[in-house]
Amino acid sequence: MTNGCSHIPEDLAPPTVTADGCEDCLAAGNRDWVHLRFCQICGRVGCCDNSPGRHATAHFNSDGHALLRSFEPGEEWWWCYVDEIGFEIPGAPPTPSY
Repeated sequence: MTNGCSHIPEDLAPPTVTADGCEDCLAAGNRDWVHLRFCQICGRVGCCDNSPGRHATAHFNSDGHALLRSFEPGEEWWWCYVDEIGFEIPGAPPTPSY
C-alpha cells in the first residue's frame, strides 16, 4: 500500500484505546463484529464494514474522524475515509492493545 493521505498527524503516537471490542456493539450487548478498527483521532474502537453494525464508518460519518487503523493482531495498515486510501507507515508505533 502507498501513502497518499493528507490527514496523517505529525505525531504518529496512537491515542489511548478506549475498549477491547466495538464500543457500539458492546453497548448493545453484541459481539458479532467481523474485524475491528481503531480511530487514530480519539481511540474509539469500531467494527468494520463487513460487520452488521459498520460502526467504524458510522463514527467517521458522525464525528468526521478520517483516519483509522486495523485493530486486528498483526495488522498495521491504515485507512483514510476522506482520501479513500489504505496504506502502511513504516516505523509507525504499533497499534496498542486494550
